[in-house]
Amino acid sequence: MNRVYVCSCFGITEKQVKEHADAGACTPRQIASASKAGTDCGSCVRRIQGILGRGSCPRRELLDQGRPALTAELAEVAELDEVA
Repeated sequence: MNRVYVCSCFGITEKQVKEHADAGACTPRQIASASKAGTDCGSCVRRIQGILGRGSCPRRELLDQGRPALTAELAEVAELDEVA
C-alpha cells in the first residue's frame, strides 16, 4: 500500500485528510483541530487546502443558513425538532 504523507511532522496521510474532510472538516484549521496536521512547521497547509479544494462544505452551508454545524449541536436540533 502506497501512503502519501501530507504532514511529515505528525505523519498524516492524504487519505486521513480526506477522511476528516468527509467527516465535515472544511478548512485547514479544522483539519489541524482533528489531526494536528499543519500545526508544527506549517509547510503542509497549502497542500491540505489543495486537497480540500473549493467544493461544497456541509458545515459552512449549515452556518450560512444560521443552523448549528457541530455534531453535538445537530443532535440537540434533532431532539428539538422531534419535540415540536
